Amino acid sequence: MLNYRVHEFDDVPLSNLHNKDLTPSHIMHLNKHDGSTQTHLGATNNIYARSNPYGAAHHINAKDNLPADPSPIQTSESLMSVGVLTPPIYTDPSDTDFSSSGDPPVFKSRMASPSLFQPNKKLGLQYRTYIKQHGFMSFLNKYIPESMTKRDICRMIIDLGYPQESIQHHEILTIREALSVLVDLIMNDETINSEDLEEQDTVELENVYTIEDLRHDLAKSSKVLVITGAGISTSLGIPDFRSFQGVYSQLSTNLSEPQKVFDKYTFVKDPSLFYNNAHLVLPPEGKYSLLHAFIRLLQDKNKLLRNYTQNIDNLETAAGISKTKLIQCHGSFAEATCITCKNKFTGGKIFDHIRHQQVPRCSNCWESVKEAQMSHGVIKPDIVFFGEDLPRKFYTNLHNDIKACDLVLVIGTSLKVEPVSSIIDKVPRRVPRILINKDAIPDRDFDLSLIGYCDDIVSYLVQGLGSAWEIAHESFNIQEQFIVDPDETLPNTIKIARAFK
Repeated sequence: MLNYRVHEFDDVPLSNLHNKDLTPSHIMHLNKHDGSTQTHLGATNNIYARSNPYGAAHHINAKDNLPADPSPIQTSESLMSVGVLTPPIYTDPSDTDFSSSGDPPVFKSRMASPSLFQPNKKLGLQYRTYIKQHGFMSFLNKYIPESMTKRDICRMIIDLGYPQESIQHHEILTIREALSVLVDLIMNDETINSEDLEEQDTVELENVYTIEDLRHDLAKSSKVLVITGAGISTSLGIPDFRSFQGVYSQLSTNLSEPQKVFDKYTFVKDPSLFYNNAHLVLPPEGKYSLLHAFIRLLQDKNKLLRNYTQNIDNLETAAGISKTKLIQCHGSFAEATCITCKNKFTGGKIFDHIRHQQVPRCSNCWESVKEAQMSHGVIKPDIVFFGEDLPRKFYTNLHNDIKACDLVLVIGTSLKVEPVSSIIDKVPRRVPRILINKDAIPDRDFDLSLIGYCDDIVSYLVQGLGSAWEIAHESFNIQEQFIVDPDETLPNTIKIARAFK
């Protein structure tokens, strides 16, 4: 019987496994003898689920030329799901090494030799400590996301301290078989359950990632993924949504759920509910925060991979963030659309209506109409309402950005809104993930949480990076003094505040 083998590249993620309804517990049921293990990761959190807001959007004047929609996600025919039987793959002779002894040719792997992997001892110690304290199944749930590839699994094996020989045949392994190797190594590792771990440096365990580590990574990283929320704009007087003095607490409505002001069905039924409150989130013109300027600095240093913002104020554009570097996940006030005829307008056209709490209407729709429904010809800002999908640009960039990033900064957001809140869970665990926010998020597993005002924290960070990192903003003071206090109740959490206010 012909032995079929799945042809699988090293960067195919676990999310391509065929049966996604299985849970990580199925990893324990492995068949290591027939070349087709039964390993599956399931219980997926669909990051592409429909969203609810609150962030930003783009809008266009009726006379402007609309850009073409981004092309849909391209799926390579060569990236076949694991578990699908395929005929033997014949490659170009130039892609093979022929043995002088007449042995079968060896196909060259796209993955770098495992000997090129240098173990990350801090990360390996973190892995081992977690397994010891929480168990292997919890480790699988926490540290093996859907986006993990065969290369990532091999790197994890090396980080855990296992010898290079463990993956010497990586070029012929499928992703399932690589995962099987990882499972076998951990399950048969007596040192993980020994007392040796307790004898290791406890200070290193408590401080796996430091502020100096972050500064070092900022200096060397070239693909920083930045996820931002309302907290980066509050210094300009724009309220966030969920705090005590946030937008939801200020809404003047008779609705049982204030967030329904931003519901698309509520808007169609009575657009005045939105326009009576929209002035609360209208962005200031010509201004942006010091944090926005910091993101611009990352861009100018060719370090910014992408900024995924949930904000609808469009202040990233005011700060000079390139459209190619910016994903306005929830749309923005930059543009607006007539919900009847779909004419496009620049956002500024309706700002006066918003300030005066009036409903803007499209003149094209009303020039020959004397009577119509309340929502006829209403112009809606291109922000994503509850019940609406995110911009296509979000989906076409996210997968590759998650794979490519070498540092993740989550700034000014409580990560309460899907699908943006799930991005951090899809990032490979080897990538440092940092929280900069006024409140900690203990259950999201950040390597470092810096708590305080966003502007203050980035000012403190760049002070230790030299004059080349000065932020071009009127509020930035290179001589500013700060109080830095570790949080005694939360691990890897540090409070940062200006010494003099």
